[in-house]
Amino acid sequence: MINIAPSMLAADPLNIGRDIQKIVSAGADVLHIDIMDAHLVPNLSYGPAMVKAIRKGFPSCILDVHLMMDNPANYVKAFITSGADELTIHAEINENIPRIIGEIHSLGAKAGISIKPKTKVSEIEKYINDVELILIMSVEPGFGGQKMMPDCLLKLRQLRDMGYTGTLSVDGGINAENAKMAVQHGANRLVMGTALFNSQDPAKIIADIRAL
Repeated sequence: MINIAPSMLAADPLNIGRDIQKIVSAGADVLHIDIMDAHLVPNLSYGPAMVKAIRKGFPSCILDVHLMMDNPANYVKAFITSGADELTIHAEINENIPRIIGEIHSLGAKAGISIKPKTKVSEIEKYINDVELILIMSVEPGFGGQKMMPDCLLKLRQLRDMGYTGTLSVDGGINAENAKMAVQHGANRLVMGTALFNSQDPAKIIADIRAL
């Protein structure tokens, strides 16, 4: 089954609880929370307090927390103790990635690694046996509402050809029209923002994609 992970960046910040409830009622069971530091990516978003609030309000949901930060090692414990089930870091950071993956696991969460559109799959090949999640960015991270870069989907197939069998997620411009292409290339989780939160019938989008 294909996981659909609504991106919290697309929710109305003044009514985020209402918007999450709408999308959970539509069938979503994974919530994707982007944490941006204005260094690794050119924007700011949430912190551990937001993760804690979402965990309290939606205890049955899987919280897929994406650390778009250049110093995630300083925040691993804070986000996991706040309720993150999965914690994804970026391959582009200048830190000891194996050590961070080990810490994530030691604190009881699943570990993921992500790459930006210009980063090659070869940069993360050495980690594919150590992480439960790989996240391919199909837009330049930092802002929602961008169009998907189709060439980025080729990375999904490359990872499957390398033997990766875990959760393979894609984030950026995914909608009802291009979701099938992402799945055909090997994705089994689709991070969707505006396409879901702006839809009049998110339940239909979720059901149709899960049937792919």
